[in-house]
Amino acid sequence: MTTPADVQNVRDPELPGRLLAVERDALIPLLRSRAEEDFALPVAACPAWTVRDVLAHCSAALTRVVENRFEKGAFSPESNDRDIAERAGWSNAQVVDELERGMTEAGPAIAKAGGALDLIALGEWVHAGDVRVAFGEPGAYGGAGLPYALALLAQATTERGHVPLHADLDDADEPLRLGDATGQRPPARFIGDGSTLVRLYAGRPVDRPYELAGVEAAELNILGD
Repeated sequence: MTTPADVQNVRDPELPGRLLAVERDALIPLLRSRAEEDFALPVAACPAWTVRDVLAHCSAALTRVVENRFEKGAFSPESNDRDIAERAGWSNAQVVDELERGMTEAGPAIAKAGGALDLIALGEWVHAGDVRVAFGEPGAYGGAGLPYALALLAQATTERGHVPLHADLDDADEPLRLGDATGQRPPARFIGDGSTLVRLYAGRPVDRPYELAGVEAAELNILGD
């Protein structure tokens, strides 16, 4: 896996859509292969939510993007709960179908938003990792989508002036620079693999060794859920 060190300096508007497409091709067949009872499994990263709840949240969020529905309070915890409740009468297959459509169609809308919606694509990818953890599947927060997720993370943290960080990744040929590029704060330093870096920025538990200096892990969390 190669991630150019300066990839975050210029926004690639097509990147969120590519991440969603790559994840769609991996996740949807997995979901369709699982037994009905697996959708009732709890998701540790989202207390009180099941796999089905997470998928309903993800599909609803992407449908909002596709339909350009951003009423006041959209994406708030209360709004997320309403989205899940609205799908309570759906079959698991219907939720997966909506998710597939969203992952297919949301890319162009995100591209046109100028960066404001980029983190939605990253959040969807992270939630796919949450589901894999619940299923006991390997490759959570990794796989074919990881290079795209890292590039998108670098771009988004730079655009938002997030904590500057220099990441030496075990599974990349070049270092990755994230966050504020003004030089006003010395960059923190991370040494570890790409999946672990994503876990830190997503506030997910880390299960592999890593080194972090110059910043507390909690400061890196950019997704907030």
